Amino acid sequence: MMPVMGEVAPILETKSEDTVSPGRKGVPKLSLLPLVFLIFYEVSGGPFGIEDSVEAGGPLLAILGFLIFPLIWSIPEALITAELGTMFPENGGYVVWVSEAFGPFWGFQQGWWKWLSGVIDNALYPVLFLDYLKAVVPAVTDGHVRIISVLVITAALTYLNYRGLSIVGWISVALGIFSLLPFVFMAILAVPRLHPAQWIVVDFSAVDWTTYLNTLFWNLNYWDSVSTLAGEVDRPHKTLPKALFYAVLMVICSYLVPLLAGTGAMKLRQSSWSDGHFADIAIALGGAWLGWWIEISAAVSNMGMFEAEMSSDAFQLLGMAEQGMLPSFFSNRSAHGTPTLGILASATGVLLLSSFSFKEIIAAENYLYCFGMIAEFAAFLWLRRRRSDLPRPFKLPLGFTGSVIMCIPPTILIVLVMTLATFKVAALSFNLALIGFVLYPCLGLLKKKNWVHFKTCAEFVNMGDNGAESGRVLTETKVGLLSGQTV
Repeated sequence: MMPVMGEVAPILETKSEDTVSPGRKGVPKLSLLPLVFLIFYEVSGGPFGIEDSVEAGGPLLAILGFLIFPLIWSIPEALITAELGTMFPENGGYVVWVSEAFGPFWGFQQGWWKWLSGVIDNALYPVLFLDYLKAVVPAVTDGHVRIISVLVITAALTYLNYRGLSIVGWISVALGIFSLLPFVFMAILAVPRLHPAQWIVVDFSAVDWTTYLNTLFWNLNYWDSVSTLAGEVDRPHKTLPKALFYAVLMVICSYLVPLLAGTGAMKLRQSSWSDGHFADIAIALGGAWLGWWIEISAAVSNMGMFEAEMSSDAFQLLGMAEQGMLPSFFSNRSAHGTPTLGILASATGVLLLSSFSFKEIIAAENYLYCFGMIAEFAAFLWLRRRRSDLPRPFKLPLGFTGSVIMCIPPTILIVLVMTLATFKVAALSFNLALIGFVLYPCLGLLKKKNWVHFKTCAEFVNMGDNGAESGRVLTETKVGLLSGQTV
């Protein structure tokens, strides 16, 4: 339940020692540059996989898609994340937002949908890494070698995640620079051969709208994932909005520059634009060395996306435990400040799913993501309307009506993506979503019977940088799984 408006305790200058999570003290916070690259990998990882947009819609629709889609989807989602993430700079992110707006039940459902969506997404990356590697090492194509390889890759990347979020952030910087540089060289080499007339080629009668929209949606979502790490960010009210701004520019440029180079400098064969086609273009423009660089970049990009996604998923579970929605042992941290059980739970999910065929379950993941985004837009508007008293270190320069108008296009897009899904995908998605409705009362029973320890936590409203500059408003609230009563 929401606390009664206006019932706030005195402002606290700093957190007490009791409220600092074990293992957090002395752990370096995320600075701007690593945070930018973490967001980049949570959303994109580079232009790998956008080739299908050209095959499905032709050069003109592909280029327009990556120009217009960010305006109606990516930028609104990033702005909402910046406002709500600085309002509630706590681990758990969107779970906290939905809980604040609609209560712990819906906050828990939001956490289940988004965590499951993230784990399904993350299970792809070790598999995709091996798919790129098998061209060089055929033994990893199938059989026991492939299974062992998935286990080893997952274990190694999970260990890096365990060693600290700061390490993951700087690894993301190194991988990002390595992955994007070959496309810079490719674009430079393409300039003398550009034929701009090729950018406007389109055959509307042959457009595969489902593939086209799914490709855009897949490559330009998950901006809100960074919110689950907000409690680990240095000076979040300044750093988070800046990081989102720079990441939006980086993602858009990382898509448009290779698209313009590839479609403008090469003779158009639309059917050849499938996964891996950028390597063929690089070979034609710069030689085998550039093609190999892009192939290797595609492989290591999957490592960066794995690390970023696992960090987001694990800290989401930690945040939910700190809110009293999960058993308190999920809030335990390692000596490196990382959520040990959250990482193990996410890694286990990855291993369980990595043996599945993903064509339809990925679509189910997108469906679950859509559920979560509808809840986020609703929470954003509800908090704008009903909790205008809460301090907003970063606030969109829009009134309530303007905020509603901003949310309409992405909501229409969500409905369109869900409508285009097959009945089987929709049924699978709803069944996965309903598991959260069963988990919630089960966890409530464990809490009621005192069989498992849950935290009785406080909800904080940020007024500065983690309480260091201007303190925090502390509203004492029991986050009850069953009662949800305010004290």
